[in-house]
Amino acid sequence: MSEAREWTQDGAAHIDVRGLPPPKPLVAILRRVQGLGAQAELIVHHDRDPMGLYPELAEIGWEAERMPAPAGEVRLRLRAIP
Repeated sequence: MSEAREWTQDGAAHIDVRGLPPPKPLVAILRRVQGLGAQAELIVHHDRDPMGLYPELAEIGWEAERMPAPAGEVRLRLRAIP
């Protein structure tokens, strides 16, 4: 995969950045978050824990919550901090 895959499911935006080389996942996730409203959420499908993402999210007033996921996948729910 050379680009992030995006879709909407059950009212939430999803982005799959698995298999992308750094910094593509970080760039794609932040670009998508900036396009969402404050009431929206973004479900991220990643193949590793994106440690560099967390401080970037905090700077723009968003947070990440780990979700259950299949083996080999890190799934996060991103939301604006109320």
